[in-house]
Amino acid sequence: MTTLLFVLLFLVSCSDKSERVHVNESEFLNTTVTEPVYRDLREIKEHGVLRMITSYSSGGYFLYRGIQVGFEYELVKEFALENDLALEVVIPSEDENPYDLLNSGAGDLIAANYTITEERKAIVDFTRPYNLVNQLIVVSDQLGFEPESISDMAGIPITIRRNSSYYQSLMKLKEEGFDITINMAPDDMDTEALLFNVASGNIQATVADDNMFLASEKYLSGMVKGPTISERDEIAWAVRKNADDLEARLNQFLYQNFKYNEDGVPKRSEFLNVLRKKYYEQSSQIADYYNPEYESKQYGSISPYDSLIQRIASEHNMDWVMLTAIAAQESKFDPYSESWAGAVGLMQVLPKFSDFPIDSLYDPEINIREGVRILKGHLRHYAYMDSLTQWKFALATYNAGSGHVADARRLAIDQDKNPNNWEPISESLLKLMQRRFYQNARYGFCRGIETVRYVNEITNRYNTYQAILALANSGDIRMSGVFGVKTLN
Repeated sequence: MTTLLFVLLFLVSCSDKSERVHVNESEFLNTTVTEPVYRDLREIKEHGVLRMITSYSSGGYFLYRGIQVGFEYELVKEFALENDLALEVVIPSEDENPYDLLNSGAGDLIAANYTITEERKAIVDFTRPYNLVNQLIVVSDQLGFEPESISDMAGIPITIRRNSSYYQSLMKLKEEGFDITINMAPDDMDTEALLFNVASGNIQATVADDNMFLASEKYLSGMVKGPTISERDEIAWAVRKNADDLEARLNQFLYQNFKYNEDGVPKRSEFLNVLRKKYYEQSSQIADYYNPEYESKQYGSISPYDSLIQRIASEHNMDWVMLTAIAAQESKFDPYSESWAGAVGLMQVLPKFSDFPIDSLYDPEINIREGVRILKGHLRHYAYMDSLTQWKFALATYNAGSGHVADARRLAIDQDKNPNNWEPISESLLKLMQRRFYQNARYGFCRGIETVRYVNEITNRYNTYQAILALANSGDIRMSGVFGVKTLN
């Protein structure tokens, strides 16, 4: 049996009441933030972090043995790398609205397979498209037939969210005279949840984009493809209406990966084609990730080493989620990982800093214990700082060495900045890449951009892990193994 991951299953009790009343379109998105904050590309670059709002799903973002993956995540990650930005993932909780998160500044773009609609354009701006999809009806095979036209759906309730673009498509068909019954699902239920319920026979039909159906049918059986109800819908990222520079830079990036030729046929970059194949098309990779038969007992809720990391962290009174985020960054949980500099194992321990022989450092428990021992020493060195700052300094030291961090602190003092705050130290680390600064530093040139990105990416991953665990504890996502089972209570 394939030993991989992650099933996003959603069980929902759907209302028997059909939607028959047209709701005021001004209430369509249920937003509360009326004016967007100002945070454009310049402010994002100053902060060094791009915040991506997305869904916890195969198309958006999910964990694979603790490693962050997903179609939207990898696409946005490429943009972030090209612009020297760390990427932070923001997953809305059950009571959070993604448009409010965007306009309040909690995120900088929504990347969640969103169709461009007039209702959404009243609240946010959209980038140029990066995909075209068709909307199609999906029915349970328990119905015993394959609907070929909209007319075949008469008397069969179609369950969707009111805040989805599918609702608009079905309402247009109703207005054209088709006999369509619409059941309302909760607004926080995503398309994969509804497809799972169709496959399980809990509901009779739903609507999905064809790319999501292609991905889902690789790991779900019991679904039948029905008629198409909308064609060539453009998928794009949403940004704040006042983030013109960010939108322009995103458009430039997307144009390199997706454009139309003179006949209106989409042309995709090799990179985008690889992502499409990986997550949506012929590849069986997603089927492996989303294997319902997977034995969850082999893994923990975030990584393959949760129980071991938790035990060692508890012995040393350390944050196990932070240690997991570090291991993900250092080795992607590969115990045999080796760096160009000779660091080895889960925590990428340098043999010269350990009393163990190098062969022993490939043992996960020994390697984690050695990594914790080194980190504890760094944390003690910065014990007078608040917890978050202490961790950032310790992470920078773990990555770059104490000498380069000391140089950065001395440089901050020379420029009348606080050497105990992370922001001026991160600025100094970047300056230590310039000759006029590093030529007078005790430890010389420092690849500061890597250290700053290292700290940002670990702290951002830590925040994402914490958010996922919080959702699990609240019942919004029930984690079973490294795959999630999302249920609605």
